Amino acid sequence: MYELDLAFALILIVTGFLAGIINTMAGGGSNLTIPALMVLGLPADIANATNRVSVLFQSLTAAKGFSKHGKLDIPDLKKIVATTLVGGLFGALFASYMPASLLKPVLLGAMITMAAVILFKPAVVAAPEGTIPRNFGESSSIPMLLLAGFYGGFVQAGVGFILIAAVAGSLRYDLVRANALKIVCTAAFTLIALILFVFRDQVLWIPGLTLAVGSMLGAHLAVKITINISQKTLKWFLFIMTIVASIAALLF
Repeated sequence: MYELDLAFALILIVTGFLAGIINTMAGGGSNLTIPALMVLGLPADIANATNRVSVLFQSLTAAKGFSKHGKLDIPDLKKIVATTLVGGLFGALFASYMPASLLKPVLLGAMITMAAVILFKPAVVAAPEGTIPRNFGESSSIPMLLLAGFYGGFVQAGVGFILIAAVAGSLRYDLVRANALKIVCTAAFTLIALILFVFRDQVLWIPGLTLAVGSMLGAHLAVKITINISQKTLKWFLFIMTIVASIAALLF
């Protein structure tokens, strides 16, 4: 049985709270939570697996909030989620059996690429006002969603950026609906990944659930913020979080 003292429990709750806000509004919150779990002495692969408990609960909380505000009335929702789910299954298998040393370079590469896209091609992730969303299957949406799901199943940290690029970039949803879709997709493939990690005995429930308490509170607050701020503000928040995530990937 894993024991968690009060000081570390508070650290996890606060870290989870911040990550819940960041993940709901943009992505990269796991760059806070995974290092926090590793500070407790968890190896990288166990921290990566345990972190999924928090991500699942915060995603369910945020999805419920977005649905309540009418941001999940997406015609192709089931197809989009199913596609990322397929990718997530293969990504989780890859993460469960591959060396933990592969996590950092993949994470860093994804963060730097996303930061460059937002800086030099902002229209990719922030469709202009009045843009009509594309149907599922048009353009490059399917391979991008599969890739996003694979990445999420593999490393989780920063998957929000990849999903926003897939949803806003290929399907042209505005950032609020893209965030809502991102959350549902994340919940789906995180559940699959978590089941696999539990089967592989790589999840520590006490720190995972402690982290989840804070992340659910953060996600609840972030939904209210997201639906009330402008696209421009949300885009710049996304950019800043991408830069922060890139720095975190370099440091940890």
